[in-house]
Amino acid sequence: MDSPKHSFNLPPEQQAIRDKCLHPSGTFVEFPIEDVESSIPARFEKIVQRYPEHTAIKINDRVATYAELNGIANRLARVIVARGDSSATPVALLFDKGVEQIAAMIGVLKAGRAFVLLDSSLPKPRLELILEDCLPDLTVTDQQNISLAKDLMPDGQPVIELESVDANLPLGNFYREISPDTLAFIVHTSGSTGRPKGLIYDHKTLLHHVMLRTSADGVCPLDRMPHFPSGTSNAISNTFFTLLNGAALLPFDVKKEGTRRLRRWLSEERVTVCVIAAPLFRNLCEGLTDADRFSDLRLLRLSSERIYTSDVDLYKRYFADYSILANSFSSSETHMLTEYYIDYNTKLPSEDVPVGYAAPDKEILLLDEQGKPVGYNEVGEIVVRSKYLSPGYWRNPELTAAMFKNDPEHSDKRIYYTGDLGLMLPDGCLVHKGRKDFRVKIRGYGVEIGEVERALRDHSAIQDAVVVAKETEAGGARLVAYLTSPFQPRPGIRQIRNMLETKLPDYMIPSSFVLLDALPLTPNGKVDRRALPDPGNARPNLDRVYTPPATTTEAQLTSIWSEVLFVDPVGVHDNFFDLGGHSLAASRVVSRVIQTFALELPVKALFDAPTVAEMAAIIAQNQAKRASDENLAQMLREVEAMTEDEARKQLADEVLRRTTEV
Repeated sequence: MDSPKHSFNLPPEQQAIRDKCLHPSGTFVEFPIEDVESSIPARFEKIVQRYPEHTAIKINDRVATYAELNGIANRLARVIVARGDSSATPVALLFDKGVEQIAAMIGVLKAGRAFVLLDSSLPKPRLELILEDCLPDLTVTDQQNISLAKDLMPDGQPVIELESVDANLPLGNFYREISPDTLAFIVHTSGSTGRPKGLIYDHKTLLHHVMLRTSADGVCPLDRMPHFPSGTSNAISNTFFTLLNGAALLPFDVKKEGTRRLRRWLSEERVTVCVIAAPLFRNLCEGLTDADRFSDLRLLRLSSERIYTSDVDLYKRYFADYSILANSFSSSETHMLTEYYIDYNTKLPSEDVPVGYAAPDKEILLLDEQGKPVGYNEVGEIVVRSKYLSPGYWRNPELTAAMFKNDPEHSDKRIYYTGDLGLMLPDGCLVHKGRKDFRVKIRGYGVEIGEVERALRDHSAIQDAVVVAKETEAGGARLVAYLTSPFQPRPGIRQIRNMLETKLPDYMIPSSFVLLDALPLTPNGKVDRRALPDPGNARPNLDRVYTPPATTTEAQLTSIWSEVLFVDPVGVHDNFFDLGGHSLAASRVVSRVIQTFALELPVKALFDAPTVAEMAAIIAQNQAKRASDENLAQMLREVEAMTEDEARKQLADEVLRRTTEV
């Protein structure tokens, strides 16, 4: 099969690996450049016309075809347009993750409007900040979230409940001329000012990204792709990447189901292309065996943060030799920039895993502090020149002007400074060398350090706060907060975490808290971050006194807690989350508990019983029930083996024994 015309400019060995990972059916169809200059609904309707009965979304036992998804979206579009609104402000979408949420996204776009997706699991104060920034004039929600929607919206602002949309409205396509430059959606990311900032996307930018990903991954209508909803730009773009190619989108809630279930689910759903955040990939691999090969998987793409040679080793150990590993570099402002393919025979050029070769229409520059190009094998800031960049930041022209520069050589292009450092090899392959500023990736999410520090300083008992990202022993990064307080006693970790949980998503809450008498300063009065003490793996200063394990079960559990959280020692009454635990770590702990004690537990069990002592009690109850069940089963087997006379005699003996006792 010929490579698509608008493909990456790859060297022969890279092109050969990429071609191996195409779907064996040979049904890959190039995404035409003409569709980039249309609109998202126009491309979606083309796919619906071709594959109306194909599975568009499958979540648990519910399956929605492309025709069904399109019908729901068309009805919503008619309701929105019938209101007579032509506002440039976005429509707020507040849904639990599922078919209706995605149908509402498409319906709003069909109406010629843009949307901002609200995650109902976020703390209410953060939702309020997003709404203050967007000022939507309309909200669409579902039955589960109608009360929250009305509570969040100003009095009198309209709220549409999707289930109440008139079922008699036509299901056919709702046609509206939409320019490719029309605003499509806004995604809010962590902001250095302490408020989330809204990044805007138009139809053309999103469609160009889908075209690049289609070419890179060779996705076709027979592909089945998992979707790990997160509310980030990646979650939205991955949704459209799947649906604008006729493939099946398979949402999976990792926080609810856990990585143990994910391992089985990937095989059960016969996933063919898996885009997964690097931290989640590492957790997934932790419980795999040599028998786990995911036989249908042809392409594994790691995303969200830097990957390491150890990740490549995990791929080669646990995934079939006909599957391909893809690494790339992107940002929310630029979408996909580079591509690099790895198979079992790939020999990496260095200890750093390359992020690859430049995508079409994306020119990669490496500049020094004076804005001058650096040479090959020299580190510089990664700068992008393209006409397919985000239009900028919502209602923030100053930030847009600071981050996006007009290209003096090309009037239709702009330049974006990523804040990432890179090194270019002589053959044009880019190697990522980390962040230049204080924006970091935590469990796949971009986090502005300043926003976390601001939230900490809002605590009445905290005088000052500095947050840094530390590399973990398992790869990736964790946040460590250094605090000062003039009060005695100083605020406890549980008190601080409780406050942060009302303001920030869980991935922005530091794993460790270090209380200092004073922050170290440089001679010019700035915080000397290099002089901050290493928190190490020592047990933090918790509100509870350390209590060592008293039983074998407690000892085994403290060992699991310690290995997953890199904390030693762990007391039996220490709260898992006060020790730096989070949802992904919880899934790892539960997986190990299941393996160690041969029992079944949901991930939720650790949230209900977050201490070693509480978990040991659950295990004891489970073991007691299992022993009782085994005794009963043994008695039944013995009775079944008896003759009728033996059974009668045993029953008579038991009656006589109990009568004598009385």
